[in-house]
Amino acid sequence: MSVVVSIRVKRELREEAKRLGIDLREVVERALEEEIKRRRRKELEEAIEDILRGMREISEEEFREVIREWRRRET
Repeated sequence: MSVVVSIRVKRELREEAKRLGIDLREVVERALEEEIKRRRRKELEEAIEDILRGMREISEEEFREVIREWRRRET
């Protein structure tokens, strides 16, 4: 399913794209997909950084205890 999105571009850009046979819908859709991927990747990287920062605040012994607890729950 698709939706209609209206954008304004410089007249010269539209005319040159038309002259060159560029499919604006395809270009905009591809650019939007790439931007979405880039931002999702950034969100994931930030989440990982938050997790790693939190792990640095935990001592080795606390970390070991958490692992032991997880293992106990699995058995």
